[in-house]
Amino acid sequence: MKRAGTLRLLSDLSNFTGAARLRELLAGDPDVLVRCSPDGRHLLLLRSPGSPAPQLLVSMRGPGLTLERAWPEGHPSPLDAFFIPWLARPALILVWESGLVEVWGTGMEPGWKLLQSTELCPDGGARLLAVAATRGRLVWCEEQLGVEDQPRQLSMAFSHRVCVKTLETSGEAGTKLGRTHILLHHCPPFGLIASRKDLFLVPTTTTWPGVAHVLLIWNPSKGRVIVVAPSLGLSHSKSLNSRQGETWDFRTLLRGLPGFLSPREPLAVHTWAPSSHGLLLLDFKGKVSLVQCHGGTRTVGTLQEAPVGLKGSAALGTFHGTLACVLGSTLELLDMSSGQLLERKVLSTDKVHLLEPSAPGMKNEEDMEMQGALCLLSALGLFCVGWEAPQGLELPSDKDMVFEEACGYYQRRSLRGTQLTPEELRHNSMFRAPQALASILQGHLPPSALLTTLRAELRDYRSLEQLKAQLVAGDEEEAGWTELAEHEVARLLRTQLTGDHLVQFNTIFQALPTAAWSATLQALQLQPDRTGRLRSQAPPDVWKKILRGPTAGKEHPNGILPPFELLCQCLCQLEPQWLPPFVELAQQQGGPGWAAEGPSLPLYRRALAVLGEEGKRPEALELELLLGSGRPKAVLQAVRQLIEKEQWEKVLQAGLALDSSSPLLRSEIFKLLLAEFARHRSLDAHLPLLCCLCPPEVAPDELLLLLRTHLPDDVGTANPFPEPGAESPLTVGLVRALLEQTGAQGRPSGLAQSKYEDILWDPDTPPRGPIATLQASDHPGPESWVPSGQGLCATDMGGHL
Repeated sequence: MKRAGTLRLLSDLSNFTGAARLRELLAGDPDVLVRCSPDGRHLLLLRSPGSPAPQLLVSMRGPGLTLERAWPEGHPSPLDAFFIPWLARPALILVWESGLVEVWGTGMEPGWKLLQSTELCPDGGARLLAVAATRGRLVWCEEQLGVEDQPRQLSMAFSHRVCVKTLETSGEAGTKLGRTHILLHHCPPFGLIASRKDLFLVPTTTTWPGVAHVLLIWNPSKGRVIVVAPSLGLSHSKSLNSRQGETWDFRTLLRGLPGFLSPREPLAVHTWAPSSHGLLLLDFKGKVSLVQCHGGTRTVGTLQEAPVGLKGSAALGTFHGTLACVLGSTLELLDMSSGQLLERKVLSTDKVHLLEPSAPGMKNEEDMEMQGALCLLSALGLFCVGWEAPQGLELPSDKDMVFEEACGYYQRRSLRGTQLTPEELRHNSMFRAPQALASILQGHLPPSALLTTLRAELRDYRSLEQLKAQLVAGDEEEAGWTELAEHEVARLLRTQLTGDHLVQFNTIFQALPTAAWSATLQALQLQPDRTGRLRSQAPPDVWKKILRGPTAGKEHPNGILPPFELLCQCLCQLEPQWLPPFVELAQQQGGPGWAAEGPSLPLYRRALAVLGEEGKRPEALELELLLGSGRPKAVLQAVRQLIEKEQWEKVLQAGLALDSSSPLLRSEIFKLLLAEFARHRSLDAHLPLLCCLCPPEVAPDELLLLLRTHLPDDVGTANPFPEPGAESPLTVGLVRALLEQTGAQGRPSGLAQSKYEDILWDPDTPPRGPIATLQASDHPGPESWVPSGQGLCATDMGGHL
């Protein structure tokens, strides 16, 4: 059955303050900037800089006062304005091209007042081109004036940078601007478009042609920047955490990405628009494409009419899996999954603005009719476009849901072959609990803790059923699916995660991995500490369900994974760098008897199995898992692999990281490295760390014996100076540092503990002085030469062991 679109008038603007002025600005200037507050009660209109008589108007629905400001001709006007979504009272930010920022708000007294004024660029050496507000951050693109480190044309093309300043709540002012961080250096001029999750950096008409086909996506919560070239079908993700002060040089970033600098025409985009799915773009041929949040690009559909020139007005928006495009006086609705034209309407005006949807949780009872619909604003009024609700779609009552849950419960516990129905439970008195629960819900019993718990649980069930009904009716919004996945994962983690529950757990992770992992993150209460390790405050029962392995002889078919393997697989897809810390944390949480019946693999082996067969796994992840396992065989396996790759510093750090509970393992790593130290000179630069790794119980004679065992065989005559290109031999000077580490802290007062310890306590060489010429009669015999340290020849300094 084909859906029918409806365009309904919500308000003729008469219930907004300053209605006459509001209609005048909407009818007179098609380029006026329009923004809606998160609660949908305030409208902001701002004329662009350079337009005649620039003005700002903030109108409120219902009783209140209007904020209206005008600037005389020649005086700078605000570049952009934003509502602050998280404050209890309305507040907005005005940003000027010069970097001036004003925070306006309402307090206990009626009317708007200036709360704060500051400068984004205190030195005055920059000019703002674009600004956006997203997730408690103010982001802007500024041109750095006076950059002359390159040829002028190229310097002007890459003389911009993107900066971020945090927005924090603060007392009466409501908000304050925090510290500034530079996100991107030496970049071209970018336009900034913010969605609820991501910030899109898009090229402008003045962007250097060689990079005008590239756009960037920054996700602050994930600390990630994605570089996208839609015309080339390329995307590349880079980790970038602004909280740790990380920044990128745009030119260096692109030079490190193969294929992105291929000659291409600039993106021919008429209109950009954010959506819950990503970034919508309309080209001059009428084709609408979607740049998704992960960097992929797909074509949504093609409009029947193409925009005419740059000045033609166009607006894009999405609702319930539908794309709405207002082009002039025409409204077209397209199915986002198939691109099929669903409906085309001719409007009575060509000056229409699409309003951003209200933030989740900001709806009130007056706005329930606007929920899930797209709002259109013009001088004629405020309209909403949506789909008529399908007939016959009724949500079950609370009592029916109680019986439904009872049916599922008894069906699992009984041996009945026929399906159990709520009517059978109701009429045959097979289950008495729903009757008691129904009487509680009807208020026959006084309020109690049971009543409170029951109402909360039924409210959760009911909201879940409402969400399912909306999705079945055609609502394909990403937020809806994400919410559903989070509800289901949280519910399944309260079960035993066996049988059908485990199958459903796998299905959710396969269909919506990001949302499923987000819900698991909350259930396990995972948080990274300052050292990069993960911590968890989840109760042991939750970890016991996660870590329980498959029961012997009862493997699940069709690729169904146990919970731990499923989470490891999800991390490999989303955030591979968090897999080793997660496995280490899981090893700390495990307890006796948590594995399945029969012998079970250690957790690091289970995680390695998820990475694939041996030889095909990512080497970096495999090494991290082996080193973090705490198992001697696994650690030695990783150490041998690192030695083969000659990654000496990582081997030494792995050995030094072992605590006092692993002396044998640490000693074994030292012996492996000592053998390499005897064979070649690659470890000479790391000798201080090798000395720190030396076990305290090793005696000097034992150390020399180990070295002698691994020394290469002498070939030819002994020569202290190696041939050109040949490797230097092991010298006494290098061994001395190791011997000092194994010796006592002071000169021994008694007999030497080892026949080699006299090397450590040889007296210092005295100052050089004139040496008398020995006469032939004064030449001492061989028996009179002693190792006093005087008169050493060159061969003594480079002696070979």
